[in-house]
Amino acid sequence: MKHHDATRPAEEDLREERPAGNADVIIVGAGPTGLMLAAELRLAGVRPLVLERQPRPRDTPKAGGLGGQILELLRYRGLLQRFEAACTGPMPAPRFPFGGVHLDFTRLPDPPMHALPLPQQLLERLLDERTGELGVDLRRGHEVTAVNQDDAAVTVDVRGPNGPDQVSAPYLVGCDGARSRIRDWAGIPFPGTTYPEVNRLAQVTLPDTVTVLGNGDLDVPGFGTIRAGFTRTDQGLLGVGSSPGTQSVSLYTIEDETTEYDDDVPMTLTELQDSIHRVLGAHLPLAGSTRLSRFTFKARQADRYREGRILLAGDAAHLFPATGVALNAGMLDAVNLAWKLAADLHGTAPAGLLDTYHTERHHAGARTMLHTRAQVALRRGHDAAAEALREVFTELLADEQPLRRMGALVAGTDIRYPMPGAGHHPLAGTFAPDLTLHTGQGITSVAELMHTARPVLLDLADRPELRQTARDWRHLLDVHTAKTDDRPADALLIRPDGHVAWAAGLDESADSASPSLREALAAWFGTP
Repeated sequence: MKHHDATRPAEEDLREERPAGNADVIIVGAGPTGLMLAAELRLAGVRPLVLERQPRPRDTPKAGGLGGQILELLRYRGLLQRFEAACTGPMPAPRFPFGGVHLDFTRLPDPPMHALPLPQQLLERLLDERTGELGVDLRRGHEVTAVNQDDAAVTVDVRGPNGPDQVSAPYLVGCDGARSRIRDWAGIPFPGTTYPEVNRLAQVTLPDTVTVLGNGDLDVPGFGTIRAGFTRTDQGLLGVGSSPGTQSVSLYTIEDETTEYDDDVPMTLTELQDSIHRVLGAHLPLAGSTRLSRFTFKARQADRYREGRILLAGDAAHLFPATGVALNAGMLDAVNLAWKLAADLHGTAPAGLLDTYHTERHHAGARTMLHTRAQVALRRGHDAAAEALREVFTELLADEQPLRRMGALVAGTDIRYPMPGAGHHPLAGTFAPDLTLHTGQGITSVAELMHTARPVLLDLADRPELRQTARDWRHLLDVHTAKTDDRPADALLIRPDGHVAWAAGLDESADSASPSLREALAAWFGTP
């Protein structure tokens, strides 16, 4: 199935050929984006150094789970089962809030979006374990106090437990969040809008005096019924999600406020009750909580994701005015960037490869910004026109095709990266489909082939001339021959981030397929 070459240099040899230094890449920030980037870099044979200002992992509740395309990517790395096993609750029904309405995929046999109930603190713990297994140098309690770059390296001043220090590397990636100092030091503008909204999200337990009715509504003594779903008032919005037979309820409030909150100061149960009282005009008794989080909404995207040898990823590069998308976008940034940085450091990157990080992920960020800003319009209107807009939108979602399209948009599965050249196969630029593959060694899948995060040429039609074309890149590329039912192409060239770089059409002639494959290999993996 796999064509090995005994002359292919080992990754250790590639590392030895690179100039010596403190690290290959400095990553500032040990949130999900920074940890994912560090793990991906290690898979590619690169030495990252992660500098985290906080002395220990944060326990302030933030995101409550993962959803969208990143789940497929984790499966392609062989990690999804591990993350699923750590989930804090049953898999939620595929029904997701969208600007005050819902995208309800429960009636579809194959929902276009899924989510894992995995609080961010637990997600970071899993990623921390992963980086530890891969040998990542992670230094907590190390605050970057200054950054300087020249044509050869980035040097940072660091204040750590043992006093001041200085480290350098060929590249630095700012994964240091919304208030990124790396972004400021690099002089990268961060234009956009800050909305006057404060959002409070909680998983709480109700006392026995509050009854959860069969339809999910709450019967509150002295007030009456609070219906499940969204309740709008002149003061804001209250969301209630409950299941009959349990006193555990999800609560969500939105208010317009001018108060500045420190993200590191956790929300309290009293703060949530006060917010509910302001929105609803009634007191809702609460017995306890398992999650309390507060956040504001901003719509901002960095003008560029790269300035010389400094790059941005995650919240440092983009902030979206809706929940449930930031982790997906940030971790996918990391996966897109890692293999390109590694190729540059290994000396195999073609000219301009690293610049495609901005091109592709800024495009993906703009798509996410599009639907999250649309959610603002749906969410913030309180007049009759806004109600009419929500009603029309809900009617459109009653049809399967627009519902699936919206699901793909929110999940990020509709992204098609722009490819160099013209006349590309429809799969080029998209995430590779997870085909079941029949080989001489047994049954496997595209997902299993991607566990090592190496590029793959997948020959689905026994095309020896295509395998021969790829021989000049054998030290960088895994070549597999397999059969699959209803093959979508004769061959696929899959990048380490799981996206299709090139595809041969069904029964495409060698006269066109071989030259176009050589062109794609050179464009993405350099001239042999």
